[in-house]
Amino acid sequence: MTTTESDWAKTTPTTEADWLTRAGEVSALLAVDAVARDREGRTPYAEVQLLKDSGLVTLLGPVEHGGGGQEWPLAYKIVREIAKADGSIGQLLGYHYLWFWAARLVGTPEQITAVEELATANRFFFGGAVNPRDNDVTIRDDGDSIVYNGRKSFSTGSKVSDLTVLEGVLEGTDKHIFAIVPSTVEGLTFHDDWDNIGQRLTESGSVTISDVRVDWASAAGYVDKEFTPRVYNTLNVPTIQLVFVNFYLGIARGALETARTYTGSKSRSWLHGGYSRAVDEPYVIDAYGDFTSKLWAVEAFADQVALEALEIHRDPAGVSERARGEHEVRVAAVKARATEVALEITSGVFEVTGARSTASREGLDRFWRNVRTHTLHDPVAYKRREVGVFVLRDEIPEPTWYS
Repeated sequence: MTTTESDWAKTTPTTEADWLTRAGEVSALLAVDAVARDREGRTPYAEVQLLKDSGLVTLLGPVEHGGGGQEWPLAYKIVREIAKADGSIGQLLGYHYLWFWAARLVGTPEQITAVEELATANRFFFGGAVNPRDNDVTIRDDGDSIVYNGRKSFSTGSKVSDLTVLEGVLEGTDKHIFAIVPSTVEGLTFHDDWDNIGQRLTESGSVTISDVRVDWASAAGYVDKEFTPRVYNTLNVPTIQLVFVNFYLGIARGALETARTYTGSKSRSWLHGGYSRAVDEPYVIDAYGDFTSKLWAVEAFADQVALEALEIHRDPAGVSERARGEHEVRVAAVKARATEVALEITSGVFEVTGARSTASREGLDRFWRNVRTHTLHDPVAYKRREVGVFVLRDEIPEPTWYS
């Protein structure tokens, strides 16, 4: 254990600045072997344990149970800081925050209290078998219980999680039911089939769900087998889309900072350029100025949208369909810009680092691979469409699994 890690047990951050300092310490530790871990693709048990030991997993948890009692704007900044060092771990942490919050989105007051105490006090880590494009998980009503069966092609967090969020459709109805189960529960089988070019350590492979039984009392938001909908239930999409935004921006910043270090210490100036150092070449200076300006702008936009969301999260009962829709449009706008700037920076840094920076040992390609992989989650053109329809026709997006 490093000195930094041993110090964590002595103090729990209480202010935003303290939490960001803690996240910076975790990020620095993750950066040490990020290239090697990406190449090996090993299951990130140690890295998730680092998130637990540092207390970052409890950021949104109640203070009385050992949590940070913090709010979403800070959570998004911390996701960015972790993703700067390792995009996969940033994604895992961001998804954890969303699934931790899921009880508040759809649960009853009693369920919220129970889930948050359990997860916070034990520093449990969440994963989710909730891929909305798969409609092949069914739920059977079995008296006092419901029984899940089926398969999901993605289950982010899988083997490194303590708790897994399940979702399926009750047979004979159109009712979707969420429930939280231990990740080790009998009948939950995670498959080692995540083999994509990026976000390689997110443990996002498929899962088979075989006769996983849950008490009706644990069906999120259900009372006497009935669910009472409210607008706040639909905030899961804009909330996790902002998670996406922030780990894209974190990955972009990681690429830019890694490239800056490389340019300053390893890049050679062009032999016909007339400069002895790469950092003095005008086109290199211009590129870094351009990349940095764009990144700063989108980071500021992301922070502003997170603050707008905070008012909704603070008043779950009072949010209107119009307010929810306008917020989703803002999220769509920043998602489009974050996607664009992250792809531009992570591919463009090679122009200012030079041919030798493509060596595998440098690992500079991992930033682009990570962004390129996850930005295909849902088409960014449809995010721009949400904004355009709102501007031209004053129509807000209909809540869906992606809007």
